[in-house]
Amino acid sequence: MGMYCDQCQESVKGTGCITRGVCGKSDVTAKLQDTLVYALEGVALCAEASGNKLDPDHGRFLSQALFITVTNTNFDDDAIVDKIFEALALRDELRSQLTDTLPYDAVNWLGESKEDFVRKAETAGIRALSHNDDLRALKSLALYGLKGLAAYADHAEVLGYVDHAIYDFYVTALAALAKDLDGDHLTALVMETGSIAVKAMALLDKANTETYGNPVVTTVKTGVGSRPGILISGHDLKDMDELLKQTEGSGVDVYTHCEMLPAHYYPAFQKYSHCIGNYGSSWWSQDKEFESFNGPILMTTNCIVPVRESYRNRMFTTGNAGYEGVQHISGGENGSVKDFSALVELAKTCQPPVELENGEIVGGFAHNQVVALADKVVDAVKSGAIKRFVVMAGCDGRHKSRQYYTDVAEALSEETVILTAGCAKYRYNKLQLGDIGGIPRVLDAGQCNDSYSLAVIALKLKEVFGLDDINDLPISYDIAWYEQKAVAVLLALLSLGVKGIRLGPTLPEFLTPAVVSVLVDKFDIKPIGTVQDDVLAMMAGQ
Repeated sequence: MGMYCDQCQESVKGTGCITRGVCGKSDVTAKLQDTLVYALEGVALCAEASGNKLDPDHGRFLSQALFITVTNTNFDDDAIVDKIFEALALRDELRSQLTDTLPYDAVNWLGESKEDFVRKAETAGIRALSHNDDLRALKSLALYGLKGLAAYADHAEVLGYVDHAIYDFYVTALAALAKDLDGDHLTALVMETGSIAVKAMALLDKANTETYGNPVVTTVKTGVGSRPGILISGHDLKDMDELLKQTEGSGVDVYTHCEMLPAHYYPAFQKYSHCIGNYGSSWWSQDKEFESFNGPILMTTNCIVPVRESYRNRMFTTGNAGYEGVQHISGGENGSVKDFSALVELAKTCQPPVELENGEIVGGFAHNQVVALADKVVDAVKSGAIKRFVVMAGCDGRHKSRQYYTDVAEALSEETVILTAGCAKYRYNKLQLGDIGGIPRVLDAGQCNDSYSLAVIALKLKEVFGLDDINDLPISYDIAWYEQKAVAVLLALLSLGVKGIRLGPTLPEFLTPAVVSVLVDKFDIKPIGTVQDDVLAMMAGQ
């Protein structure tokens, strides 16, 4: 089989990438990622046979291995091959500990030798999950949600927070991908993926807030200073913490990019005067913005676009991120500290950033901050000053169709408040939309990693208003998706009973009409329409 990848919203012509990914990955990288998932399924079959028991190190490995297959995370083939061999070694270790032999079909599927594995892995990939299109669609939905929740779990694990229920589910879900299950069993697996995604997001929220404090309302500058700087992108707050510590007093400033913007909202980072502000906008603009920044760039997680030669020698990756030919900063395992001195020394030889804009962004409206404003919000709703909340969270992307979200934000009435998290915010977070009695009309809860806050806010409002059903709240959901973390968030919302979600710019192409029909019937999921029609419908509670 050649390359086939349909896991992101921007895949070619909406039918899947077959020669090279729109994200920039080659067919070789795509096949290696499929092979890694195939190897993880083998690990899961052996672990399942031993009672689903994985020690924390094995569980952490599964989080990392799944995370590097998330779109725009790792383009380094050698790093992926290393993970494949780690998976095979773990599979064989678990297999050797079994008192009973694996069922014949599992042994046959895994392959008795490395040669068998290589031969079977050549047909690995999403199209090999099932010969039935609808069953393959359900497996795809579960797999992509699994990848997304693994990314959230990994961020929590970096800070020392784990949940063994997540590790047990890795085994259940990955083993299920290797089996011939019917639609009912796979539908149940998809819903369980959403429930575990809630656990993963709650765990990450706990890890971040207990480590760095609850986010507070903060005004972030978008201009630049006169000193050289380091730009940090991605999502990993621990890397941000270490970078700020190692640059303090060095004469080098630190700027955030894209999904690292919300780091400014955490009290632990506000003590650093050399943490200047946010530079640039969404992830897909990074090639031009990284060029103009002039200094070193640290990419901590996913959202890498193909690297230009103009800044390749001053770009660094770390953690699960990787890009062939780009310097990688290792470390951080077992309490060790990553050494960012190479970035600091390089920065000292660079010119200050070229200014792209000079303004301010207000954010920090995570659940703790919004709950503190609950009385004010309730009064505004009761008085009619706030007529509707619209959750416009999720991902940004390159397609012109995403202008829809900017147009919706501008078209919503002055009595609406937008709740957001994720890079989708860059479609409207710099608009001058004003406030309602001191409550900003755009409440930014943070990264896609902070999407849990939006669920907590909704559940808290349900409690405050004394409602029995979360869907009785004056809240509409107009969500933009791009990759697997967004799939995990969608499934999490569904598991919480949220209905009536608009999803765009397009519905996931890996879903068949039959599976879409089930989601529509059970959860009233709908594609986005025209701006005018959708705004009118949302204001009417439809």
